[in-house]
Order: sequence, then C-alpha cells, then structure tokens
Amino acid sequence: MSWTAADIPDQTGRVAVVTGGNGGLGLETARALVAHGAQVIMAARDQDKAAAAVTDIRTGVPLASVEVRPLDLSSLASIRLFAEQLVQQHPRIDLLINNAGVMGIPERQTVDGFEMQFGVNHLGHFALTALLLPSLLRVDAARIVNVTSTGRHTGRPLDPANPHLRGRYTPWGAYGQSKLANVHFTLGLQQRFEAAGSGASSLVAHPGMAHTDLQPNSVRETGGGRSQRFFAWQAARTGMSPSRGALPQLRAATDPRARGGELYTPRFINFGTPVRRPLLTRTRNQEAINTLWEVSEQETGFSLDVASTQSTVRP
Repeated sequence: MSWTAADIPDQTGRVAVVTGGNGGLGLETARALVAHGAQVIMAARDQDKAAAAVTDIRTGVPLASVEVRPLDLSSLASIRLFAEQLVQQHPRIDLLINNAGVMGIPERQTVDGFEMQFGVNHLGHFALTALLLPSLLRVDAARIVNVTSTGRHTGRPLDPANPHLRGRYTPWGAYGQSKLANVHFTLGLQQRFEAAGSGASSLVAHPGMAHTDLQPNSVRETGGGRSQRFFAWQAARTGMSPSRGALPQLRAATDPRARGGELYTPRFINFGTPVRRPLLTRTRNQEAINTLWEVSEQETGFSLDVASTQSTVRP
C-alpha cells in the first residue's frame, strides 16, 4: 500500500525543528507536520523567504503552530545562538529534521574555514544535533532525520587528513562526500542511542528527483556542465513535486513502524512513494563511521555524547 501524507499520525503536542524550512522539501515537510497538529520551528537563513513560507502555510492551515528562527548552518556561532535561544523556549523537542543543504557549488569556505558543502550539509547539522540533544533526550521517543541523496553512492569516505578536500576539490565530489557523511552520521548516532539504552532514534531519507531550487541554484553558481544542465532540465520537467519529494523524510519522521538506522527512499530510486530500503554495505563501513565522528567532534568543537547527556537529563 502506498504511503502518503494522509498516513501521518496525529502530531498534536509534538515539537519539530526543520532546517531549511523556507522552501522546497523543508517547506513541504513543515506544512505536512503542522497540518497534523505539530508545533514546527522553521530554521532558515533567509528570514524574508521564511516569513513568506509561514504565510503560505497559514493560508492552508490558518491555525498552524509555526514559527521562524534565524539559522545559518555555515556559522557555528549562529548555530550556537539558535540552539541556546530555542531550548530556553522548548526544553523538549520531539523531531529534528536536518533538511537544509547546498549542492554542487564552486569551492568556498564557511566562516569557520570548513569546505562549504561538508560544513553546511554535515558539520552544521552535527553541531546543531549536539546542542539540541538534551532537549531531544527529554522525550521518550525523539527522532532525528538526516537527508541524503543518490550522491552518497559517488561519495568517498572522509579522509581525516584532508576532510575539506583542499587541493582536490570538485563540486560533485564534495557533494557526494557530504551526502555519504549524512548516512554515516545517522548510523553512528543510532549506535550511540542503542548503546545508551535510549528510546531516541536516528534515520535517513533520500527525496529522489524532486523539482526544488537546488538544481537551478547549482547550475547558476557553477555555469553547469552538460550533464548538470540536463539533470536540472529533467528535474524541472519530470521531477516529483516538492510535496512528494518530502514524503520519505516525513515517513522516517512519523511512521510508527520506522526504526532507527533505516533508510527511506522513493520506491523507484528517484520516483514513487516512500519505502524502506536496505543500506549498501559500503555505506555501513564502521571504520568510516568512526572516522567521521572523530573528525566532526574535532572540527566543530562539540562532543555528541549520548550516554552522558542522557544520564544528565534523565537520571
């Protein structure tokens, strides 16, 4: 049976944080959650665009409980400020959907000196998850959903000696590395939840080919090679709508049958209704998972220690 947004259970009383909630998959994820009763915090860098997104949501759901908070995932200072202010108002968080991302851009660095795609797509979300972990562990069954893509299949495991690909950067190589990191982060976090006996879970989703701003933005910034321009053209004409592209991450976030460590994708890789798919062996490499964790803690300066955090918030 096909899973649709109508299958989302009642979310009343649940607090959800969605990064990149001002457009595309993030906006549709937020829209579906508030339509089912959740209180949603949309974290976005572009506040004007985010405010317009809230207006759009409330057109269809007039009583939507949704708010916007500024977050720049390319800045550790912004991430820290966002988290500190958020947990003061929301000491308990049920869902964290790490949706925001950049794709196939020219080489550039974050304000903290990280390669931009690795910095935004993974390190920023790693830091955010670490800072929100106490609020997540205060609920019985919190979920963290990371968003990957088919780019994970071309990504190489992280080289701890050169995680930012200095001297060997390519837009798509860096993108693939960041998307593989999303999977490794998911699995490493789930392992720590299980080791600590936590009821929280970590899942990963792939949206398939959805028509969002990612493809045209990438072409605009890089000039786009022939294959890249074709991919953007194909997504614009045959890609799924953002609302359908958001279904895998919505299922990972809300389906009572979903379990930690699982991957949700469209049935036909890039198209179709969301289904659970097994992770390939290379994406479950334990050495790569451990290396990513060590580098992430070292680069961000944040320790993501589930066991000690849980003992503090739930003695």
